[in-house]
Amino acid sequence: MKREQLERYQVWVYLTMILIGIVLGSAIPEAAALFEALLWPCLAALLYATFTQVSLNRLPDAFRDTRFIGIALFGNFVVVPLLVWALLLLLPQEPAVMLGVLLVLLVPCTDWFITFTHLAGGDTKRAIVLTPLSLLLQLALLPLYLWIIMGESFFEILSGGRVATVFTGLIVVPLLLAYVTQVLVGRSSSRSGILEGLGWLPVPLLAVVVFLVAGSQVETVVDSLPVLAEVLAVFVLFLVGAAGAALALVRSFNLPVAQGRTLVFAMTTRNSFVVLPFALALPDSWNLAVIVIVFQSLVELLAMAGLLWWVPKKLFPGSAVTRR
Repeated sequence: MKREQLERYQVWVYLTMILIGIVLGSAIPEAAALFEALLWPCLAALLYATFTQVSLNRLPDAFRDTRFIGIALFGNFVVVPLLVWALLLLLPQEPAVMLGVLLVLLVPCTDWFITFTHLAGGDTKRAIVLTPLSLLLQLALLPLYLWIIMGESFFEILSGGRVATVFTGLIVVPLLLAYVTQVLVGRSSSRSGILEGLGWLPVPLLAVVVFLVAGSQVETVVDSLPVLAEVLAVFVLFLVGAAGAALALVRSFNLPVAQGRTLVFAMTTRNSFVVLPFALALPDSWNLAVIVIVFQSLVELLAMAGLLWWVPKKLFPGSAVTRR
């Protein structure tokens, strides 16, 4: 199997692992503590493997292509937050649900965004250049967005959990290790296959993570089913709204076909497994936020199957010639 095939059909892997996790968690409830203990090292491994695929050494390149990068950042960090704020009006007034939606929809994807851009005939080079700047900006701006939207309750959430510890252990440390790995690999041609090998890990590791989440949170998963039906509409509307906003930006700035396709996937895909540790670090009363985040990733991946056909065939048809 090629890595591209694995990434194309990954949603079915995740769904299968979630179902297995629910069954095992229901049959062996005492295993929940073990599942939760295994979840943290698996998350750390997942984020490390994911960050190694973000070309952190390409960050200076982002400042050379200011036109496309500027449009993409404006779309993701100005237009999308406004869209998310509007969609909150459609959500049930459950704080954990709202937090989960905010966490996952406010952060643009830096991993499978590149894969979908490539599969749809987008500008993969610009997608690779965009990802490191997007990652750093979202980590810096997410607390600001949450404070603006949630007000004082944001500080109550922040003080009630292990957010600072998790941010250091599961974001900062894996990010630094990934950067060191990229530097060491770049210094030796004999190590060139290391990053490619690590690129196979995010899908199976995320499958293990969602299995452990489902197995350790069985009651929350079952109890959340009625709420998820309402949240589904918000996630679908987000995808439609983000794609429509991307189309408007492409037409306004007269971007070429390849860049247009890239912008659509930049604004529709979200960084669910990067914010998952933050939700897991919160007190048990916020567990529903975890389920909302995992659910969004499944909805998104199913939607991507349609977008991979719709974007190159209908939204931006024609030859995707890269304009330098």
